[in-house]
Amino acid sequence: MREFGYERALDVPGAVAVLGGDPEARYLGGGTNLVDLMKAGVERPARLVDVRELPLDRVEPTADGGLRIGATVTNSDLAAHPEVRRRYPALAQAVLAGASGQLRNMATVGGNLLQRTRCAYFTDIGKPCNKRVPGSGCPAVAGEHRNGAILGASGHCVAVHPSDMGVALAAFDAVVTYETAAGPGMLALADFYRPVGDTPHLETALPAGALITGVTLPAAPVAAHSRYRKVRERASYAFAVGSVAAALDVQDGVVRDARLAFGAVASRPWRATAAERALIGGPADANAYAAAADAELAAAQPLSQNTYKVPLIRNLVVALLTELEQHGPEGAR
Repeated sequence: MREFGYERALDVPGAVAVLGGDPEARYLGGGTNLVDLMKAGVERPARLVDVRELPLDRVEPTADGGLRIGATVTNSDLAAHPEVRRRYPALAQAVLAGASGQLRNMATVGGNLLQRTRCAYFTDIGKPCNKRVPGSGCPAVAGEHRNGAILGASGHCVAVHPSDMGVALAAFDAVVTYETAAGPGMLALADFYRPVGDTPHLETALPAGALITGVTLPAAPVAAHSRYRKVRERASYAFAVGSVAAALDVQDGVVRDARLAFGAVASRPWRATAAERALIGGPADANAYAAAADAELAAAQPLSQNTYKVPLIRNLVVALLTELEQHGPEGAR
């Protein structure tokens, strides 16, 4: 590990000023991803700016009936918050599906959005990786890609984003707020992650040195009727091989509103807008749910080892929407 400096930020402007003047510095929240990458030699910052004590640790209602979530709110506190559980149960369930209790106690909302892929080629500095070393190649395309992307990938990178929380946030139109030396800004989560294209190392649209200050969820009545479902290779503490966040509003057998987002299928949490369009105004039944999933997955381009993800996501969509139609949302567990 490279020797690095450390300092604790006393306020947001001070934290931003440090990174604005030092391109080799990094913000440190819970450290559950960054420190691991430093140990592996993937990340080599010259200085860490600890932002954990900044006053960004609250979950508050907004004037329009939504929620504002501070960037340093821990995953554990987010999942346990009564308003999150009541208004956006899929978000609470998604957070609880991620990592272990100890890691959730440390991990922060801002850091969760910025966590990097767990692709084995990315985390092994002895291997080429376009995300880590631009232009070096993507050995996953011809190598091990069982958990690779099926949507939005390119020949330059087939890694998937590992966040569970981000999938639920994507379904509910979250907006990321940030601070820079030039002032505050915001990005819809739909625009927060850059397309892979031929520059997979450019992962977000955040300006250089920007500090995430929070995430805002707009009011969404349908979100109170939501669930999150994750498929993984073992029962706990494992990244998804496929996941779905879903919300459904049905009246008189007709879908009035629906939200869908997929996880572990792309380099970002994948908002399933084609599936939503297919659902809204149509019948609430298993055939319609399957057709909606097919509408979204028509763009899928799986590789030889991850074709299973297409029927997996399709089946998850049908199962989750059927459960919402028949039984309503599950409480966060």
